[in-house]
Amino acid sequence: MAKRGGELDLWWRIGLATVGAGYRSLLHCRYCGLDHLPREGPALLASNHVSVLDPIALALGTASQGRALRFLTAADFFSHPILGPGLRLVGQIPVRRGIRDLAALEELTSVLASGGLAGIFPEGRVADRGASGRLRGRSGMVRVARATGVPIVPVGIWGTQDRWPRGSIELSRPLRTPVMVAFGEPIPIDSQGAGDAGETRRTTAKIMSAIEAMSAKARDAQRAERRRLLPPGGLRT
Repeated sequence: MAKRGGELDLWWRIGLATVGAGYRSLLHCRYCGLDHLPREGPALLASNHVSVLDPIALALGTASQGRALRFLTAADFFSHPILGPGLRLVGQIPVRRGIRDLAALEELTSVLASGGLAGIFPEGRVADRGASGRLRGRSGMVRVARATGVPIVPVGIWGTQDRWPRGSIELSRPLRTPVMVAFGEPIPIDSQGAGDAGETRRTTAKIMSAIEAMSAKARDAQRAERRRLLPPGGLRT
């Protein structure tokens, strides 16, 4: 377990014992590829986004390795009377939707420059459940990784949308919804491409392809687990 100072402080441990415990009572999270997370030092995790529940699943995975994770989180959540203070206490980063929020990207850069783990959803918003086709991501993750010299770890997540899809929470079988999170090999970002828009687009596409591969891996594993838990004919389409 990583022992770098400042990780999993008191507020993180309180969150893991309260929010984390409640989360695990509703979702059964399984992880593969955790060995791809750096034991110490910075990295940027880039994941697909299928539910508002995704950040907690990812944070529980990194916490199991002794690493705190700071995510770009929609600024709307910070105005909530309960969620807002909790997000601030564990150092999450508010980002304003619909604009290029430079202040949020600067704070994300600061986390990485100080040796921490940071997370980003390059799609920007929660994708439609079961959406097909290639994932489309924004280039901000590449620019941040290039500026800080850190690798990007592609991540795929699947299953959280069975409990909370776009809209509202759903109560369905199985009661403890299976969730799979797959971490891929870190991808180094070449700093020589700085300022080249074409190279940035190509690198962004490469990262999104890696996220797609991890998403497919997570989806297949999660669906296999649902089939195991539910009787024939019990799966939702």
